[in-house]
Amino acid sequence: MKSKAGFAAAAVLAGVAGWTAQSLYSRHAATDRGVPATPTARTIPATDGAGRSAADGAGRSAAQASDAAEEAAMPAPERIPDRLPNFTLAGADGKPTPISGWTGKSLLLNFWATWCAPCRREIPLLETLRTAWRAQGFEVIGIAVDRRPDVLDFAQRLKIDYPLLIGEEDALDVAGALGFDSPAFPFTVFTDRQSRIVALFVGELHPAQAELILGTIQRVNSGQMEVAAARSAIFAGLQKLH
Repeated sequence: MKSKAGFAAAAVLAGVAGWTAQSLYSRHAATDRGVPATPTARTIPATDGAGRSAADGAGRSAAQASDAAEEAAMPAPERIPDRLPNFTLAGADGKPTPISGWTGKSLLLNFWATWCAPCRREIPLLETLRTAWRAQGFEVIGIAVDRRPDVLDFAQRLKIDYPLLIGEEDALDVAGALGFDSPAFPFTVFTDRQSRIVALFVGELHPAQAELILGTIQRVNSGQMEVAAARSAIFAGLQKLH
């Protein structure tokens, strides 16, 4: 795993670019094994997870610049599956909780850790997104790759209101199934209602990026757009947000 100091300001789109070529996607869909990701798109975001401007975060600029430089060098996943893999992790109550329990919903799966500064900054945004999009069939799930006591203490102090799944090696195995051998945190997987992975975003998520991705997935869910077209649209839209 990467060092704790290395994950902050840069936001990276990983894997969606690998779906933009229709020929690659067709071969990938036929085998259900994923396709190699093409070079990633990167940006230093202008706002933080609470929607503040870059100027508001000037006090953190030196530390974040160092973190951003390291994150910019992180490799993207080499291979991303077409569909969300089946997995089971412990819930906040300690009981084994299969991801299939949310079948039929579009999922926003946020992989995070308590020691990760951009992960912590994302939490208010994730809570806002859950409130705004839950009625449209979306659910936010935090997947904590961290020690259980630390996660439960942190979640209680922050009163995190979305479901949490917790694991250390088990959660890393899930990240591996998504194409990460050495994952960068945070990263977020977005699915449609059929459990197809429409986008995988590496780095700190921000409001405009999240709204673009979720709005596009909503069009997939309503039958207005095919998944391959949605992946291409998301990639192009995120490039413009740089």
